[in-house]
Amino acid sequence: MPPAIPIATYRLQLTADFDFDAAAHVAPYLKALGISHVYASPFMKARKGSTHGYDVVDHTKFNPELGGEAGFARFSDALKRNDLGLILDFVPNHVGVHFADNPWWLDVLEWGPVSPHAVSFDIDWDQLPYRARGGVLLPILGSSYGQALERGEIELRYDANEGSFSAWYFEHRLPIAPERYGEVLRSIVREAGAEASPAGRALLELAARYRGLRHPNRKEAPTLKAAIKAIEGGADIIARGLDAYRAGEDRSTQTLALHHLLERQHYKLGHWRLASSDINYRRFFDVNTLAGLRVEDAATFEASHSLVQRLIAEDRLQGLRLDHIDGLRDPAQYFQRLRRLIRSAQGAKARPFYMVIEKILGEHERLTKFAGVHGTTGYEWMNTISQVLVDGSGLDPLSEIWRQISNQSPNLTPVLREAKRRVLETLLTSEFTVLARLVARIASGHYSTRDFSGDSLRQALELYVMHFPVYRTYLTGSGPTAHDRALIDETIARARADWFAADEGIFDFLRDALTMDLLKPGRPPHSAPRVRRFALKVQQFTGPMMAKSLEDTTFYRYHRLLALNEVGGDPAASAIAPETFHAMMATRAREWPHGMTATATHDTKRGEDARARIMALAEIPGEWTSAVARWKVLNAPHLVLDGEMRAPSATFEYMLYQALLGAWDPDDPSLLGRIQAYALKAAREGKQETSWLNPHEPYEAGVKTFIDRILDRKVSPEFLDALDTLARRTALIGALNSLSQITLKATMPGVPDFYQGTESWDLSLVDPDNRRPVAFAERAETLAALEAPDWGALTESWRDGRLKFAWTRHLLRLRNELPEVFASGDYQPLAVSGPHREHVIAFARRHGREAVIVAAARAFAPFTQGGRSWPRPEAFEGEIDVTGYALPGGDSRIQLATLFAKLPVAALKAKVAAGTKQAPKRARAHG
Repeated sequence: MPPAIPIATYRLQLTADFDFDAAAHVAPYLKALGISHVYASPFMKARKGSTHGYDVVDHTKFNPELGGEAGFARFSDALKRNDLGLILDFVPNHVGVHFADNPWWLDVLEWGPVSPHAVSFDIDWDQLPYRARGGVLLPILGSSYGQALERGEIELRYDANEGSFSAWYFEHRLPIAPERYGEVLRSIVREAGAEASPAGRALLELAARYRGLRHPNRKEAPTLKAAIKAIEGGADIIARGLDAYRAGEDRSTQTLALHHLLERQHYKLGHWRLASSDINYRRFFDVNTLAGLRVEDAATFEASHSLVQRLIAEDRLQGLRLDHIDGLRDPAQYFQRLRRLIRSAQGAKARPFYMVIEKILGEHERLTKFAGVHGTTGYEWMNTISQVLVDGSGLDPLSEIWRQISNQSPNLTPVLREAKRRVLETLLTSEFTVLARLVARIASGHYSTRDFSGDSLRQALELYVMHFPVYRTYLTGSGPTAHDRALIDETIARARADWFAADEGIFDFLRDALTMDLLKPGRPPHSAPRVRRFALKVQQFTGPMMAKSLEDTTFYRYHRLLALNEVGGDPAASAIAPETFHAMMATRAREWPHGMTATATHDTKRGEDARARIMALAEIPGEWTSAVARWKVLNAPHLVLDGEMRAPSATFEYMLYQALLGAWDPDDPSLLGRIQAYALKAAREGKQETSWLNPHEPYEAGVKTFIDRILDRKVSPEFLDALDTLARRTALIGALNSLSQITLKATMPGVPDFYQGTESWDLSLVDPDNRRPVAFAERAETLAALEAPDWGALTESWRDGRLKFAWTRHLLRLRNELPEVFASGDYQPLAVSGPHREHVIAFARRHGREAVIVAAARAFAPFTQGGRSWPRPEAFEGEIDVTGYALPGGDSRIQLATLFAKLPVAALKAKVAAGTKQAPKRARAHG
């Protein structure tokens, strides 16, 4: 049986090309590598062709493209045979909508607010303007509604198997409300000239049977559909009569008939661009095809978690990773319910259940404690590792280079502020409008606040959002914590300072609405449901707002050092001193010892080893500056210029050079295409010269041409030679950084997570590049050949990736041999002395009498001739004090040259010396 707290996890991306059976074949390899738990991407039924699984359309079923129920059973059996646990990446916050595959969404389109599933979606039914009835906007059209209608792209169809009518826009099904079937049947029979036929009379009789605005209702509709389906010859009449709604050019009567029918539905069709301003259902970020789920509704929670509950009850699921918890209305309530569900499913066989959350923490932000949660998926620790390994002395010169290239301050705040404004004005306008209207309605509900105009409240709320420093607060229906209240107060103060109109209490009102203080006894009465809804919905908005502004915009505009432009990180961050790192780890060992530690995920902006290579630029900033200056001159003829357009822009060109150094592999035939795909995504995410919403094709084509030219050896031989020379040096320093990175990940407090394929060099770019298939059969052969590694030979051939592979295997074996040391052990910094003390991070993990001594070198340029040669052990001068630990040889001090004899990293078994005082046990528990 796998341990309750994983020893190490391995992320597998399941797709139609790598399904349950393929994953089952990998299980023996993962066990041999030292993994204890497979961490699987979402495997509930997703949209057909999904490459990631996050567009779940039915939480109650397995994805048939992965092998369905039978395939999962084989996968689960393989895990059990290899004593591996399973952690599922579960998506509670949203589902895939539109198209024709989500039964809940289709029911809502058919029945509107009376659908039993309407409560599962966050829809503002009354928001659509110029419409007599409520509805949900469907921004699915590739052109204007009028054009799509007149071109005949929207078509009314009859499903003879169901007896139902739906409009179709290509692959999108739009059910017709049964209350409109009567008028449809009458028009069809008339168009077919079948009034006198038995089938025609039967259809007309059915059309007349249900009268009134809300008939047939949900109870009556199945009978009506069955009756239509049962009429002999009815389908032929319907097929002919549908011509009454066959819109198209020169068919104005039919076009108008279809338009009037569509206008009487529970939805409104619109151009996809309308989503940014008019959409009235909560989305996942700005993705129109992912609608937010209201899991705060008990029935929705129960239905969407039924398969998870069953798998836990069958002991086929040992952990959960909860996706995007900041999208939940009330995370505290959600995790209380989830813990009850887990305990109920386990029954009498209850044991600890591993649970981590996808949560991005701001600088100095502490993780909120939720029931049963062991920690995060590890973004913050990935960035902590980068910051302790990066050479801090090189960051100021890099800031100056960036200042000169960008012609702007290296201060991140104005860049982020401008990105927030762009996102607010383009991508998330509709969600913000819902909030602005709601707070205005709250204000108008009492005479004491009704003079706060809607425009003024919108502007004040905008300033609040612009100044909000983290992803969200965690208010519950009962109000804010002291921490959240302070955060709201501080943000209101910053917003107020940026306000140039008359205040007259508008920010006090906004603060009291956000904290729900408006509902306190003795205050003027305001609508309690609206105030609570506003305060809790603002929390669901600030997370996507920050994510789209920082990760998906600012990271593609601010390029001081791309190694720091990582999910959960700060592109303008400073380096972390080893002493600070030790303090952070000691705190983590006490408070969150079992959260994940990641160095690569499906969401990271680049592969972990590409990041480690780019980090090397901070060690040679002067040479980097000279190289860039030369490259810009060499590549100036390859720029695409058209009037004022320069493709790429100066800042984008600088970013490309860093990205090339990170991913550089001259033997990779796909490199050109990969870099061009990355550049297109990066340019659109930056939202400056082009964007997803408004692609600027000449600029994008210019960037593609520029990359074509500079990576063509016939055109740019001098540049490619210079790039290759520097890339070899940064690759060597990067490889050493990677060894230190993997050492820290595997030995510091927390559960190390390995993204698929990262046991060897990972030079991938942002998704979808990081989802390329992994050759697991070759990996298994390599692993078998590394049973007794020759470290000298491996360092000679470090470029082939086997060195990282072997060191990963060594660290995972150590974790398996001493699981309690890493799962429950203390963390003790070890003192390093000597000339190179600042170049080494050293600590001990200990539990009982067992211990592991860990050391990792950093800032390698002085030891490698600036990346030209592998470091010699004797180059490291200094020693580590290991007093209190018994090592072979019995010395209380270890010379760095001895410790780093094989590699500039070390993880040694030791014993705690008799009489050594142990740290007090933690009181924290996770249930």
